[in-house]
Amino acid sequence: MNREQMIDKVKAEMPERRWLHTQGVMETAVILAERFGEDPVRAELAAILHDVAKYWKVERMEKVIRDQALPSELLDYDKELWHAPVGAWVAEHEYGISDAGVLDAIRYHTSGRRGMTKLEKIVCLADYMEPGRDFPGVSNIRELSERFLDQALLAGFNSTISFLLEKGKRIYPLTIEARNDLLE
Repeated sequence: MNREQMIDKVKAEMPERRWLHTQGVMETAVILAERFGEDPVRAELAAILHDVAKYWKVERMEKVIRDQALPSELLDYDKELWHAPVGAWVAEHEYGISDAGVLDAIRYHTSGRRGMTKLEKIVCLADYMEPGRDFPGVSNIRELSERFLDQALLAGFNSTISFLLEKGKRIYPLTIEARNDLLE
């Protein structure tokens, strides 16, 4: 499957506004990859596929998590997390992606994890700060990203954790681990 075929297939999986977000993530991931010395082609590929399962029905995502032995503890946390590991599975099994780094960038773009690779950080950060995003603190994240990949991503995790705390939601342990790892 070439790039254009992949884009057409992914675009068909989501509403137009989410596709606009995906395009913003693609553009931002390429810029960040060039800025911080990562392969922009791999960054764009992960960005194209990062939300491929975002608009699947909850039951369909849950079935993939259970049937494909993805981490079952995901089911104990917010459903917003599910599309990332499910999306990595879809990228591998339905789109033929074999690059483990690209798959991990998709898998961890919502949660992060300890020991994130540069590619994982770039895709996660691009998802936080693409031009269509508008939330308190996003301007600061964008400013930090001009020079500091880790500090910008740390600000993104801080924002997410603060939001979840304000909403009284549980925080996925990988996100806490990712944040703490960036502090170290």
